[in-house]
Amino acid sequence: MPNGRYALHDTHDHTPLGEERFSCAPGAAGWRYVSKTYAPDGTVLATTDLTLDSRSRPLRLELRSGGWQVRGGAVDGVAWVRAAADDPRAEHATEGHDRAHGFTGTSPGFLVATARLLRLDVGASSRVRLVSFTGDALAPRTLDQGWLLEAVDTHDTDSGPLHVERYQVADLETGEQQIVHLAGDVVLAAAGLELEELESPPNPWPTDFAG
Repeated sequence: MPNGRYALHDTHDHTPLGEERFSCAPGAAGWRYVSKTYAPDGTVLATTDLTLDSRSRPLRLELRSGGWQVRGGAVDGVAWVRAAADDPRAEHATEGHDRAHGFTGTSPGFLVATARLLRLDVGASSRVRLVSFTGDALAPRTLDQGWLLEAVDTHDTDSGPLHVERYQVADLETGEQQIVHLAGDVVLAAAGLELEELESPPNPWPTDFAG
């Protein structure tokens, strides 16, 4: 089970924004990613708990940030409930639904989830519709991204060959692009983050966790 730490920074001026500590692993359902995001002073800013099924669809999502919580999953697209954190029974919650393929947000775990959902071959590209939750308010926004798997490079390590995938990811509304380097179920580098600690090698991504 890889455990690690990302350093987070502003993508424009590289101001440090804190860090995200995470763990991820395959399991009975598929794959799970759990993390906490901390401010530079150590304050907990957000938590992410994402479980994918054997086809890399979002089986369960739980987010907390800024006094808000979101719970969601794949239901004829994706569906979610957004409520104040002090409303544990979601009595005053807002429900949402979209014919999107999955969720996204600021956590690197969402990059892994989208890459594995698309399952691209080298040189192939795809367009994907996602519901994004960002900021303290976790307000939903539907967006379209374009993903291109540019190359897969192999690096020799002490624990064996490491296959690193290089993706070009574009927000099709704003035109903003980034390069994402991914190995197994761990993001090695992407815009606004750097992997600074990793206690064990990434898990290889089988085609079907359920076997």
